[in-house]
Amino acid sequence: MNPQTTLPPTPAALPPKTVKPGAAGGRGGRGRREVRILANLGHVALAVWAVIVIVPILWTFLASFKNTTEIFSSPWTMPAELRFENYARAWTKANVGRYFLNSVIVVACSTFGTMLLGSMAAYVLARYKFWGNRAIYYLFVSGLAFPVFLALVPLFFVVKNLGLLDTHTGVVLVYIAYSLPFTVFFLAAFFKTLPSSVAEAGMIDGCSHTRLFFQVMMPMAKPGLISVGIFNIIGQWGQYQLPLVLLSNAKDKWVLTQGIADISVNAGYEADWSGLFAALTIAILPMIVVYAIFQRQIQSGLTSGAVK
Repeated sequence: MNPQTTLPPTPAALPPKTVKPGAAGGRGGRGRREVRILANLGHVALAVWAVIVIVPILWTFLASFKNTTEIFSSPWTMPAELRFENYARAWTKANVGRYFLNSVIVVACSTFGTMLLGSMAAYVLARYKFWGNRAIYYLFVSGLAFPVFLALVPLFFVVKNLGLLDTHTGVVLVYIAYSLPFTVFFLAAFFKTLPSSVAEAGMIDGCSHTRLFFQVMMPMAKPGLISVGIFNIIGQWGQYQLPLVLLSNAKDKWVLTQGIADISVNAGYEADWSGLFAALTIAILPMIVVYAIFQRQIQSGLTSGAVK
């Protein structure tokens, strides 16, 4: 008589495993809770940062319509009346109009030069392979880590020896050199994301390297160019150290930051605080308007360079 063999139970016959409620989604639930906590903390940090930035700007704007008595007696109240004569006095008596025009000229010329030279250098470093390519690129990038104030003394003598001291030309050239590292760093990464097939098609159609850059690649890089251009405008508009050193003896060529600093010094003696805050508002509003107009282009340029 053959011994009866015991067969292993089939999978269908096995008893079902008991799953504790919430055990399967526990890890996922914890992850979602951590994400929500981090998101809430991020929102709180952004709200605090917005308050820190907006409140001083709003207070400056309101103080520009007050007189000196109101500024010190009731600093957190609305102005009793809108005193536009504060702006007129700052524009004419404090020469803010002249300083504003000087700033526009210097920033416009330096931004144009920075974008032209920076985009050409970034394009070559990003799209062409040659000996020393990486060395030149890292030399540009190293300028981001070099503090400007360390170069003020040698920069002063270099500009003086060139005969460009106390001239807008000298300030423009220094602004261009000061802004090139960031411009090349940003645009080189952006040009690398552009498709090579378009450049190859242009070369097949007979485009020279110069025509290919200006008529094909630059229009494709428009979002990145706008983003870097706005950053350069904002940075150069608020620059104070460089014009202070390079335009110290030519008051008629001062830029807006120097003029406001001069007003703040004189305000300690003449007590024209309302004119000072009016001048500050004149200096702040153009950059706010520029950023508000080109906000979408800036965001598009930053995301395009990262995602493509």
